[in-house]
Amino acid sequence: MTDVTRLSIFPLPGALLFPQLHLPLHIFEPRYRALVSDAMARDRRIAMIQPRPDSTDAAAPDLFDIGCVGRIAEVEALDDGRYNLILQGLSLFRLRRELTVTTPFRQVEAELLPIAAEETLSLGARASLEIESRRFAEAHGYAVDWKAVGRLDDTSLVNGIAQIAPFDVAAKQALLEVPDLAGRAELLVQLMQFFGRHDGEERVTLQ
Repeated sequence: MTDVTRLSIFPLPGALLFPQLHLPLHIFEPRYRALVSDAMARDRRIAMIQPRPDSTDAAAPDLFDIGCVGRIAEVEALDDGRYNLILQGLSLFRLRRELTVTTPFRQVEAELLPIAAEETLSLGARASLEIESRRFAEAHGYAVDWKAVGRLDDTSLVNGIAQIAPFDVAAKQALLEVPDLAGRAELLVQLMQFFGRHDGEERVTLQ
């Protein structure tokens, strides 16, 4: 049976959330402050989805088909009405249609996708990803606790890199939509190799 649900969305380019991972957010726009207030009064869910970069409607840009719904795990309400919060990823979803609503934030009807079974990488794939990650971090001057990285399970490693990688919107979306962990790890290696050949002001672009 298809699990269809109503979701309040936060369309944010470059921001990915994966199931079981965490995403820190600073909420300052009035419409998204209203979204957080509404979520806290209901089920604490906020759905992250990227707007399409080629959309011509700046106020309500077209959306990609796949996003991730998260639950507010921690929230700090600031005196001026802003929020700092941490979302914990629950499930990927597929957008079915946007709903006509009176709220200042957008809402959609979406199909929650099944939670993937636990996956592992081959030793070679894990080693390749770690090696390329080190090269990429060193090339861009990122400080990384590699001992902590080495203790991560394969899913946390792959999805964590995909979530924070400084790629463009299309590349980030491609990572989100890869259906299996091995394929996502392979794409990450390819993107880091490509991006590593360019200076820090360029962004990887997928056609």
